[in-house]
Amino acid sequence: MAEGQDKPIGEMSFEEALRALEITVRRLESGDVPLDESIALYERGEELRKACQARLDAAQARIDKIVIDGEGKPSGTVPFDAEG
Repeated sequence: MAEGQDKPIGEMSFEEALRALEITVRRLESGDVPLDESIALYERGEELRKACQARLDAAQARIDKIVIDGEGKPSGTVPFDAEG
């Protein structure tokens, strides 16, 4: 199994999980993996995707909380993608 592929997902950094997801996708796309292993890879890939998305959502939530006033100081909260 590729490096990091057997590490528990909860112990991975975002970068490790993303790298493991990329490796998993490449292996699945190669078409050289037996069916049973493909299913296991797909399941792990889905868990890795969920972990990465959760990290991105948490980062987005942190960004959403920061608003800078005219003096460059944090002053409140506004959604990150708000216009203005």
